[in-house]
Amino acid sequence: MSAQTDILPQPLPAPPAEDASATTPRIVPLRRTGQWAAAVAVLALLAAGLTSVVRNDAFQWDVVADHLTTASVLRGLGLTLWLTALVMALGFALGTLLAMGRLSGNPVLRAVSWGYIWLFRSTPILVQLLFWFNIGALYPQILGVDTVHLLGPIAVAVIGLTLHEAAYAAEVVRGGILSVERGQLEAAQSLGLGPWRRLRRIVLPQAMRAIVPPAGNMLIGTLKGTSIVSIIAVQDLLYSVQLVYHRTYQVIPLLLVATLWYVAVTSLLSVGQYYVERRYARGTADAR
Repeated sequence: MSAQTDILPQPLPAPPAEDASATTPRIVPLRRTGQWAAAVAVLALLAAGLTSVVRNDAFQWDVVADHLTTASVLRGLGLTLWLTALVMALGFALGTLLAMGRLSGNPVLRAVSWGYIWLFRSTPILVQLLFWFNIGALYPQILGVDTVHLLGPIAVAVIGLTLHEAAYAAEVVRGGILSVERGQLEAAQSLGLGPWRRLRRIVLPQAMRAIVPPAGNMLIGTLKGTSIVSIIAVQDLLYSVQLVYHRTYQVIPLLLVATLWYVAVTSLLSVGQYYVERRYARGTADAR
């Protein structure tokens, strides 16, 4: 028995275990030396710029602090905000009608809407405001009404800015409506919904995802664009600080007062735009 056992083949010894670290390539992180160097350079330049602004006595930060919340500046800020809100509301109301005209099957409505948008987008807003400001020289009377003193500076600003913004709002609304799938409209039509009900219940809620981002940009642009009404003596924020520095000759610090208020308000509007976009993007990949 032992002889038979001795002649049986013996199992071969197991090969030595290979070192896994010797066969697996080592992952070396990519060195981004150029990017880090550029970031350091940009931060250094930014720090130097901020330091020069803060320490430069020519900015007169004490004067800025004194005038930042004066009654005249706050009144001008209030008029700027009121004018922005009114122009945006009226501009989008008229722009929605123009967008519907562009999408209408009636060739006359399409042509008139297209012509309005083409005209008001082709002329500078300053030229439009000056035309409305001098409307009395063009038409001294309209339907027996004296127009020379009919429109004051604020009325001219509202009319001019509204007509200008409506042309851009029309294209924003039209683009949002065109972003809605055609099948949604066909389904609503098959349910017997009328055109206005389809627009209000089906189209606009879905189109808002495409309308809100450019509308938010238009709102911020309108806020800053209202400064142009100072050319017709509307006492907005810019005109209010101009009245002060024409008297005190402190141009730079008063311009900084207006700048700081514009930056503060536009920052708040940007935050609001972010949350409105999130609300209308719920349920989509863009909801973040």
